[in-house]
Amino acid sequence: MSFVITVYVPEAIVMASDSRQSITIAGQTPDGKKLPPVETIASDFTYKTFFLKKQRVGISAYGNSLLGKVQMESHIKRLEEEKLDDSDAVDKVADKLISYFKERFPDADTAFHIAGFKKEKGVSIPYVYACHIGRNERNRVNFNPGNNQVTYGCSWGGQSDIISTILKPYQILGPDNKPIPAPHIPIIYDSMNVQDAIDFTVYAVRTTIDTIKFQARAKNVGGSIDVLLLMPEEEKWMQRKELHAVTLVS
Repeated sequence: MSFVITVYVPEAIVMASDSRQSITIAGQTPDGKKLPPVETIASDFTYKTFFLKKQRVGISAYGNSLLGKVQMESHIKRLEEEKLDDSDAVDKVADKLISYFKERFPDADTAFHIAGFKKEKGVSIPYVYACHIGRNERNRVNFNPGNNQVTYGCSWGGQSDIISTILKPYQILGPDNKPIPAPHIPIIYDSMNVQDAIDFTVYAVRTTIDTIKFQARAKNVGGSIDVLLLMPEEEKWMQRKELHAVTLVS
């Protein structure tokens, strides 16, 4: 499991993800009896957010990430080499990504956030897509077709129960300690600045990691947090884990 989040505000799009990869192992006893499947941590250094430099598009992946027993990072690199053209805009990247994975893994329980800016009549328009391979879904989440307007907000995926409970509670305890409907307290993304958008993505991932740490549940979100900033004029990694050698102390 994973936790990824994409925040889209007037000046930028911010994408963030955790780094933990968990796998489920099904074992058996020496006499051949099947054991209950066990979920375990495979790595805390897994890339889930990617930046396509030539297309200026960000991608975050969640769900089943070991398709064909291959890391998602390898699939994204093959997508770049085999399918994408340098001039592909974000909408074309979304189409080609779905086609790439659908051809190879048609029933995969794998989902993506795909985001970037596209020039339309000289204006940079933000595009944010939520895609699912097995369900063949490609939805633009930052657009209201009713009024033909770009919208601002956030989308998350993966282990989202924690942040959903915090930001979208259904009930709270009233003065008499009985459940009452929770008030709707909005986050005004329309007026959120870039730094606050960055802080919000880190908060969402960090809160998920820290809460899972103390809950009696599978520890399937963890590791460091990668944060990608997309703006009309530039893109940059605000933080990203880097390859390194470990020095052993004797």
